[in-house]
Amino acid sequence: LTIENVGKNISALTKAVTSSIKVKKILKDLSPDIVVGTGGYVSGPVLREATKLGIKTAIHEQNAYPGITNKALAEKVDVVMLTAEDAKKHMNIKNRMVVTGLPVRGELLEADPQKSREELGFDNKPLILSMGGSLGARAINEAVTDVVSKIWEDNTCNFLIATGQYGLWVPDLMKEKGVDLENAKNVEIREYINDMARCLSACDLVICRAGASSLSEFQALGKASILIPSPNVTENHQFHNAMALVNNNAAVIIEEKDLTGDKLLEEINKLINNKERLDEIGKNAKNMACLNAKEQIADIVVTLIK
Repeated sequence: LTIENVGKNISALTKAVTSSIKVKKILKDLSPDIVVGTGGYVSGPVLREATKLGIKTAIHEQNAYPGITNKALAEKVDVVMLTAEDAKKHMNIKNRMVVTGLPVRGELLEADPQKSREELGFDNKPLILSMGGSLGARAINEAVTDVVSKIWEDNTCNFLIATGQYGLWVPDLMKEKGVDLENAKNVEIREYINDMARCLSACDLVICRAGASSLSEFQALGKASILIPSPNVTENHQFHNAMALVNNNAAVIIEEKDLTGDKLLEEINKLINNKERLDEIGKNAKNMACLNAKEQIADIVVTLIK
């Protein structure tokens, strides 16, 4: 409780009240046929006022546990589109509901796994892709570094590691742990992946967070994954995203509070050393994919405004 924070709260309250007035004017000026929201507090006033003005409305929820804005709007809009059906049980949906999935880039679906593997320069041993977003995830980077330091000399699998912007210390830590990066042909470390279609199509196992977009890509390509949800997100939605797959035997989860190098290595070995299990998880992930998500969403929007 500070003067500065009180001032911010008063400002926020003022904006909340005046936003409706401004939104109503914008909508009347634009006279849209439909308003579509994808979550976030900004979309709240816009969709709310659109429903009052009799404009057709729809929302799309990316996560298995919906955000506050979309939960509130679900009672008002004409159509609620979901990425995961699990979100339905957390929403009071008044009108139509459709599980559309989340669109993925066409280049991902078109990538050839064997060609991608060759272009990356890895042999046919299992390829493990680890990443934690553009900024990086310290917990994942530390655990993966520990794993690599323990098994790189065995040369039983390949590692492609994206450290993120705040993980540039990873190579130094690996060297401290005894990894000879100059001669370790089965280990490649990058700051960022700018050829995701190639890397994702080539890999056999993914280790990463559980953001909605990433999971949709893994599902579309039928990739097995070890998911480490970020605990620092609204409504802990990444945990719910991950569990939507885990409950369908389509992924493995390790909560960050339980993550260690030994635990991660244990789960990697369970999958890499059991190809039948690895393939089963990938197949189950593929079965959850909605490969025509963009067509479904477009059709719903067009149908609403006819």
